[in-house]
Amino acid sequence: MTNERSLHPLAMALTSIVIGVVAGLGAVVFRALIALVHNLVFPGRFSTYYDANQHTALSTLGFGILAAVVLAALLVVFLTQNYAPEARGHGVPEVMDAVYYQRGRIRPIVAVIKALASALSIGSGGSVGREGPIIQIGAAFGSITSACLRLPLPQRITLIAAGAGGGIAATFNTPVGGVLFALEILLHEVSVRTLVPVALATATATYLGQLFFGPHPSFVIPSFETPYFELANPWVLFAYLGLGLLAGAAAALYIRTIYGFEDFFHRRFRLRPYLRHALGMTLVGVIFVLMARSTGHYYTQGVGYATVQDVLMGRLDVWGFLLLLFVLKLVSTGLTLGSGASGGIFSPGLFMGPPSAAPTV
Repeated sequence: MTNERSLHPLAMALTSIVIGVVAGLGAVVFRALIALVHNLVFPGRFSTYYDANQHTALSTLGFGILAAVVLAALLVVFLTQNYAPEARGHGVPEVMDAVYYQRGRIRPIVAVIKALASALSIGSGGSVGREGPIIQIGAAFGSITSACLRLPLPQRITLIAAGAGGGIAATFNTPVGGVLFALEILLHEVSVRTLVPVALATATATYLGQLFFGPHPSFVIPSFETPYFELANPWVLFAYLGLGLLAGAAAALYIRTIYGFEDFFHRRFRLRPYLRHALGMTLVGVIFVLMARSTGHYYTQGVGYATVQDVLMGRLDVWGFLLLLFVLKLVSTGLTLGSGASGGIFSPGLFMGPPSAAPTV
């Protein structure tokens, strides 16, 4: 377009820092929204504090909590149907579509609706993660900024990648992970003019995230907290080979399950989106309530980080129970996303990783 103008590299760097600040603050607000919904649905209190690595106390409502789950599901459908259909689903495919087919244009309202819809899905117990939404939210910030500055396509894509990488970096405290995600998925060129802006945005967003969430890693793994690493038993390398094979098979099953549930709900409830998502989330709620009544914890609800932490700490090591958790989480994620929720697929994948590795331990 004739009215487009390129930014000087210094101006581009400064703009990327601003994108990092906005992405970092966006991650903070998004996690606060998740905490708010979660605390309203489960403990029944108004609070924005929620430690996902700790198990949620059992609600006194019992199966009555399903009413709140269904209400949240109906609100998700209302938001995505009427304001931003592209906010439904994982988030990453929609960003890729905008980058490769829509010239990097993401509507501003997508950031707002994605944050609200995903917070409702995750906070009410839906088996989805927060990484996909924050990627789409951060990418939307980058797209909005580039549109305001009337940037050409290459710089527009760079800012979108900077926003997406910044969102990942802030919410997971992973600056390098944010850069690698942007490089692998979004950037169509790797050079100084694309890498430096993304690195600046992720570093800035990480710093903002650490101010609010702390500098600690996402999970505590006591066996890794050693001053050095020594391979005492070389035969353990063969266990890693088996782990890779099992993880690959589990990943293939995970992908097929998600698309299988999406196809099923699309065929049966294509013209009834409210009924579709209400039914799917009711089944998800039944699963985690039954789990809570029988074991004392909502193991499969939400991002599931508390369960992952239990496995890493060695508190969950019974093969049969781990296999049950794998199956229930797989079904819950398929029901959640297949019926029309808004949320990511990375966190459920983290959940299902440790159980799939149990046979190699």
